Amino acid sequence: MTPYGSFTFFIILAVLLTPTAVMGLMGKRFHTYNMVITVVALGLIFASSLKQAAALSLFTVWQLVIIQSYISYRKKSNSNGVFYGAVILSILPLVLSKLLPYFSEVNFIGFLGISYLTFKGTQLVMETRDGLIKKNPPLSRLLYFILFFPTISSGPIDRYRRFEKDMDLEIQGEQYKLLLYEGINKIFRGFLYKYIIGYSINHYFIANLRFIAHSHLENHLYYMYAYSLYLFFDFAGYSAFAVGVSYIMGIKSPENFNKPFLSRNIKDFWNRWHMSLSFWFRDYVYMRFVFWMTKKKWTKNRNLLSNLGYILLFLLMGVWHGLEMQYIIYGIYHAVLMVAYNSFEQLNKKHKWWPQNKWTNVISIVITFHFICFGFYIFSGQLFHKGA
Repeated sequence: MTPYGSFTFFIILAVLLTPTAVMGLMGKRFHTYNMVITVVALGLIFASSLKQAAALSLFTVWQLVIIQSYISYRKKSNSNGVFYGAVILSILPLVLSKLLPYFSEVNFIGFLGISYLTFKGTQLVMETRDGLIKKNPPLSRLLYFILFFPTISSGPIDRYRRFEKDMDLEIQGEQYKLLLYEGINKIFRGFLYKYIIGYSINHYFIANLRFIAHSHLENHLYYMYAYSLYLFFDFAGYSAFAVGVSYIMGIKSPENFNKPFLSRNIKDFWNRWHMSLSFWFRDYVYMRFVFWMTKKKWTKNRNLLSNLGYILLFLLMGVWHGLEMQYIIYGIYHAVLMVAYNSFEQLNKKHKWWPQNKWTNVISIVITFHFICFGFYIFSGQLFHKGA
């Protein structure tokens, strides 16, 4: 059963979450019950594929052993080699699941949500290295964080320390009433985005365009803008479901979108689009790479360091989506945009070519919107297809 993919799923969800809502309104703790329904929900989600269920189980054990072993080791020593080894072992199942389909028809490692679960596990190892996690979390809490079902398939990607604070928070009835209201409001917004606006764009516009020869520039443009809007409303709708259900369960999962089509530049866009993923790559790839380059004193040019970091970040982000041509070029495209804007931003600080006012902000939003849409057009793969 696909999460949020049918009304049956929402009906089952309503039944499972009713006791949570009742306990929350009464000011009683409900996290233990939520752990139980997480197991039930995962059972329903993976019931149709025993292979995926087995892969999820083995993956979870693999991550738990790595995380708890490294936390125990970190109390005694701080070897770089052990840390790098733990990170590599943590991401190894994800790498194999991405590569196997190109060499075999059977992918015995992959399962729904492997990327987002891997990001959580790797994050725990890195934050342990940074001294932010000093002791082994209780096994039940660690499992609950990694397997938290509302966000399992496509995020948002939560941080353990933020998740832990929500777990420890004593929620009074009046406080929970606000959480419940916000959660239900987000779920209804998800229905509006995904099943009304997103569905309408896809069914009544994009589906018809597929039967039109793509040799005409006009059709390319129609498809580009329609697909960009569809991608936003479909994904933002899913994210609203995930965050809304999380709120009802007393966990304030981070937001994933913040009006991305009103971005004033490409850097602003990545602070608004799929935020939990872009912030994860920023914190655990970009910042660490720049810090490592600075420590090794490879160059003192901060602008060059930033640009190299952006190139690495977006190449990895492109490859993470897949090894098909459109994903790699999509990553390169955004790397070029970030390097170009970063260079322009540095020069503009000196020469003041582009002042900040309401008119330039509007122009910036319009320009950025077109660059973003072209990026999504690359991502869709239609640029490389000669016809429908």
